[in-house]
Amino acid sequence: MKGTEARRSRSALLGRTGLALTMLTACASSDPRRFPLRDPVWLDEDLSPVAVPCYEEKGEDGKVKSLCRPKDYVSPFAWDVADKTVFRPLVKFLAVDVGFEAKNVNAVDEVPNSSWFTNRIGVQEMSIEELQRGSCPKRTLDPLNDADGSWVVDQGKPNGANPGFRVNIKGVGKYLLKADPDGEGDKATGAATIAARLYHAAGYWSVCDTVIYVPKRLLKLTPGLKFADNSGIEKDFDQAALDNVLNKAQKRGDLVRMLASRWLPGRTVGPFKYEETRSDDPNDVIPHEDRRDLRGARLLAAWLAHFDSREQNSMTTWMSVDEENKDSSPGHTLHWYIDMGDSFGTHWAWDALNRRINKSYYFDPGDVALDFVTLGIPQRPWDVSTKTPGAEQFSYFANDVFEPEEWKGGYPNPAFARMTELDAAWMTRIITRFDDASIAAVVKLGEFAQKGHPELLTQLLVARRDAIRLRYFSKLSPLAEVTAEGSTVCATDLARQAGTWPAKDFSYTGSLWSGASLDQNQALKVEVLEAGKVCVKLPNVASDAKLPPDSPSRYAVVDLQNGIAPGPLRAHFYDLGDKGFKLVGIERPSDSDQPD
Repeated sequence: MKGTEARRSRSALLGRTGLALTMLTACASSDPRRFPLRDPVWLDEDLSPVAVPCYEEKGEDGKVKSLCRPKDYVSPFAWDVADKTVFRPLVKFLAVDVGFEAKNVNAVDEVPNSSWFTNRIGVQEMSIEELQRGSCPKRTLDPLNDADGSWVVDQGKPNGANPGFRVNIKGVGKYLLKADPDGEGDKATGAATIAARLYHAAGYWSVCDTVIYVPKRLLKLTPGLKFADNSGIEKDFDQAALDNVLNKAQKRGDLVRMLASRWLPGRTVGPFKYEETRSDDPNDVIPHEDRRDLRGARLLAAWLAHFDSREQNSMTTWMSVDEENKDSSPGHTLHWYIDMGDSFGTHWAWDALNRRINKSYYFDPGDVALDFVTLGIPQRPWDVSTKTPGAEQFSYFANDVFEPEEWKGGYPNPAFARMTELDAAWMTRIITRFDDASIAAVVKLGEFAQKGHPELLTQLLVARRDAIRLRYFSKLSPLAEVTAEGSTVCATDLARQAGTWPAKDFSYTGSLWSGASLDQNQALKVEVLEAGKVCVKLPNVASDAKLPPDSPSRYAVVDLQNGIAPGPLRAHFYDLGDKGFKLVGIERPSDSDQPD
């Protein structure tokens, strides 16, 4: 219990809590709000090992085992759809749940590394090689050169729409091999490979999915295997079942196209939820719907048209310190995104539903009510959806009119529904780091057979990224990468760097607020440099060198505006004299009102 309480105390340090505590003091003393003089939190302690209670469970062999890890969580798809579509919205409405800003944000408006998210392309450059490797190990699969029968089929695919099976490769590890569903060409396997790389680069724990071409001679079937399809009925996975998967898969000559999905490390304990916390994980102290990484994932899903971003397409693994005993404590959890083959277009049997996907829920009470009131007269986006000739495998995605703010998944997602402008702005700053060349390099991994498909998909992703920039960089400041060297403060305007608007539209102003009550204001001269960079030189604000480092008289707030977003980048500093200015906080207010 002491460990749990310590972690709850630790969670209170994330986000704006240091500022919030100061705000409480400010309410009593009328002092302005200030960030404390300390470095921002960049690492959440939820990656630290914790012990969980043990329990007994009967295994498939009938023997009772002691398990010292979180319990398995099963997420029924039908119930989850009904709950998120009908029951949960009603409960939240009656509870007058209006939401608030995310709780796992550090002092500089970013998300710390955790069991959910790791800062990658959002804070550092990634090479093409790093982008293409994703979460995969450096050692790649070598199906063309491996020995006959060296890929041992030891398990049928347990569930899901895509047919497949698991192989165990000596010295390499376990991989789930999945084929493309009927009628989709090579879209699903290519989409899963591409989306997994983009999710990983954005910062998420995503599975290693890779398109491979396999000669049948590699596969050696283990006798007596079983599998269960989506109906839950167990069947034999014999040679006939294996041949059925291989025969229906896409081909390149005699080679079978498959998606190789690397088996996750640790012990799987079921999907993660997009709300609440796990009561059996002492590290899990922030309600999932209040995590910025989960909220902001809505915009990433919108970019990729990943409508199937639901809890069943996620997985939590228990990473035991004792790697030989995966069911033991201490350990910690990791939260993974899996099965992203439904990105970039849908191929459901009901074409009317394909048109609506990514624009409306499977069952959308709001849209139904509007159609009832208006007699269905207003034209909806899906009414004019068309397929692009030659690109039918992308269904209606190729000709989609993309409005980022209006995007919807298959059914309501609790975390997505609570995404605020600040959450979306955070994800936009990440998505904008994917330049055209990076997107093209990742799309190449889809190995689409039809000529022109890689180029088309690249163009679509570039256009959708640009639409996200236009929407969200116009609301909150896109300035980032704030640095302070001595008295010189610089930042990068990601909107100007990306050419989101013409250069002539940007007009920079700067101001400095200082004094114990932040009542002294002066204009700053802004130097506009190449690649979106802007800099200002700050005058000393601490007149007495003997003042304590965290004295209110050393505090300074710098506002930088780019002439497009209505609010500034607001950076908070302490003037430490000969040591220069120390950055302690960043805000992105929606207006240019004086800091208070």
